[in-house]
Amino acid sequence: MAKSKKTGNPKEKGVQELLDTYLDSAAEFSEMLKERTQGEIAYDYEVVAGLRRRLSISKALEVANEKYPDEALQWDDDTIVDIKAHYEYLMNHEDILSKLTGLSSKK
Repeated sequence: MAKSKKTGNPKEKGVQELLDTYLDSAAEFSEMLKERTQGEIAYDYEVVAGLRRRLSISKALEVANEKYPDEALQWDDDTIVDIKAHYEYLMNHEDILSKLTGLSSKK
């Protein structure tokens, strides 16, 4: 996501600074997201949708695996914690971008 131009309004400047700071800090994660295939994007969306419906990470992965078997992830007790952290971060990243984009579009 490219940085938008700065405005003269102090509130808008603050929102833009917040957006720019977040984007800078999440740049590596955002770049990784850009490298996903359409199938991976759909799979990730399905897992996040499951988490938003308050499914456990295991159940959200099971649902996504059924819907997108070519992208299906395998997990065990050692990897599920990292997988859960990744998808929770992705969900929070989407929420933050949505909120910041909404704030920056309000005039």
